[in-house]
Amino acid sequence: MNHNLYFDGKVQSLSLETTAGRATVGVITPGTYAFSTSTEERMVVTSGILNVKLPGKEWQEMPAGKEFIVAPNQTFEVEATADVSYICYYK
Repeated sequence: MNHNLYFDGKVQSLSLETTAGRATVGVITPGTYAFSTSTEERMVVTSGILNVKLPGKEWQEMPAGKEFIVAPNQTFEVEATADVSYICYYK
């Protein structure tokens, strides 16, 4: 298990192996952040509301239970106004 810190600790995650493959579970604190992908990522919001701007699309609101997929080698933005938790699966 690895502990990952991003943006001065404002986004943190733990990596793990699941039956669906490699994943991270984490928390995003209030702010706007940009991430880049190296593989396909499927991100599921598990609590809170995450605003997401996928490549070539407008901002979308993703409440708990919603998910989105980001293709490899892309950059996407997220914005949280309160703490948000998620699980991210990597292909």
